[in-house]
Amino acid sequence: MVEMTEVADILKNATSRSLLILDEIGRGTSTYDGMSIARAVLEYCADKKRLGAKTLFATHYHELTVLEDTIPGVRNYNIAAKKRADDIIFLRKIVRGGADQSYGIEVAKLAGVPPRVISRARKILEELEQEGAFRPRPGSPPTRSRSPWTTWRGRRS
Repeated sequence: MVEMTEVADILKNATSRSLLILDEIGRGTSTYDGMSIARAVLEYCADKKRLGAKTLFATHYHELTVLEDTIPGVRNYNIAAKKRADDIIFLRKIVRGGADQSYGIEVAKLAGVPPRVISRARKILEELEQEGAFRPRPGSPPTRSRSPWTTWRGRRS
């Protein structure tokens, strides 16, 4: 609720002269709800008839990278990274395009998540990728997409 209240305030008060910096819109809900909210907010911000504000929009919803091809002014950028075996090095450089993969497990490892949890996460990821779908146990919390570190910047022409 807090996130959505903040988004509502931003969208109500922004003008075409605003610079909006939005991070992980829709993260507090299920994958499809979150992705739908994030996409709708991005579309609203980029639409010159509605708002048309310059916007930095950070998200892990990799599926939104296709908007670059459908919404004028939307451009994908990502943080360059180099992966070696199970390790990741972030190169501290922003490059054009969507990220080629997710690094969530590697980031968890960097953050100090116990090796046993990391190992189990890798196994679960492998199973999910083979199945192509995730079926949570009854009563488990909703999931959300944890795809690449991608940002968008809508530009006014």
